[in-house]
Amino acid sequence: MRRIHLLGVVACLALTATACGGGDSGDGGNGGNGGNASADPASVSGTVTYWDTSDATNEAPVFEELIAQFEEQYPNIDVEYVNVPFDQAQNKFKTAAQSGDGAPDVIRAEVAWTPEFASLGYLAPLDGTPAMSNYEDYLAGPAATGVFDGVTYGVPQVTDTLALLYNREIFEQAGVEVPTTWEEMAQIAPTIKDKTGADATYLNPTGYYSLPFIYGEGGDLLDVEGQKITVNSPEAVAGWETMKSLIDEGVSVRPDLAQGYTNMQAAFGAGDVAMVIEGPWGVGQITSGEAFGGSTENLGIAPMPGGSAGAGTPVGGHNYAAYAGSDALDASYLFIEFMNSAESQTTLATELGLLPTRSSVYEADGVAENQLIADFKAVLDGAVARPSIPEAGLLFTPLDVNVPEMIGGEDPQKSLDDVAENYREFLTDWS
Repeated sequence: MRRIHLLGVVACLALTATACGGGDSGDGGNGGNGGNASADPASVSGTVTYWDTSDATNEAPVFEELIAQFEEQYPNIDVEYVNVPFDQAQNKFKTAAQSGDGAPDVIRAEVAWTPEFASLGYLAPLDGTPAMSNYEDYLAGPAATGVFDGVTYGVPQVTDTLALLYNREIFEQAGVEVPTTWEEMAQIAPTIKDKTGADATYLNPTGYYSLPFIYGEGGDLLDVEGQKITVNSPEAVAGWETMKSLIDEGVSVRPDLAQGYTNMQAAFGAGDVAMVIEGPWGVGQITSGEAFGGSTENLGIAPMPGGSAGAGTPVGGHNYAAYAGSDALDASYLFIEFMNSAESQTTLATELGLLPTRSSVYEADGVAENQLIADFKAVLDGAVARPSIPEAGLLFTPLDVNVPEMIGGEDPQKSLDDVAENYREFLTDWS
């Protein structure tokens, strides 16, 4: 199956966005549905309601600091900050946008939501607006996630991927090398247990975290070019069989199916397991654990182990997008420009360890020296882009439902057949 790699992807989807009317927030600002890209920033006023989907405890305070700086720079623009739980934001935004009542002017949208929202006509085009400032500085892959039908509806706020995080001290005590394949992970597991008392790993039982196993066997969820559902292909099934075997054979702690992520983080942070599959968003919580003492010194980051077809890891991230029905589009464009500037991204990288989407930020003071960011960037360079279709936001719920069932004993083929049947409910023209 052809792979689309992150830094070379060009997203141009083939559906046409419909117009979306109505307005909900803002109190002026020369907005309208077309905006005014040439408006004098000093003359722009209004209120921008911003829905932030970042972690409310660890990340949101830094975003709020940036918002305060924006309001100081633009004293005629007020920002109403609302932190919306990530797992609620997608449906909440669609409901508000469809009704024309209650949608925010700007939303931090997961990359899979952007083409969906754009296809429904809920997002304002950003081309020709201040939101596109220094657009050429963006990494090509993250930038492509905001493009729908040749029009830019989102600019990439942050990008991320999954990597293998490992405890350096445990590996040193066990005298083993970091695994490059799932088979090697299974081989070193007994040695780690015997010499350190730690289990090898704790696998998070969710769909997104199962993708490296599917990619490692050469599988994928969809063949977008051929409009084929491939999530239940032999390759994908082999990947899930590998994931299941690591749990059944005790390489991984058998995960709690309801609190898998929380328990994974706690086990690794406490030094009870030697390695986990995780992204940069989880580093802060992990390093607060006893095994790391608030430092990344003991934290190793390595490329994802591979299967019979090599290694692969998904790319994620979020975009800033503006609501098409906003009455404060000019103010919204300026807000997006400020929040996604190289200076703002540098702040997020240095204070939160988030992966920038601007090339220049990787060379900035405080970022270039950050080994954690450099290690994740090396993994990111070879990451696999997720399907860029309007329905992309619907792909993970069926996986999340079936991964626990598979881990609980259901045959991987049967589990993925169930996922494929669910996909056919909304990909009606696909084979």
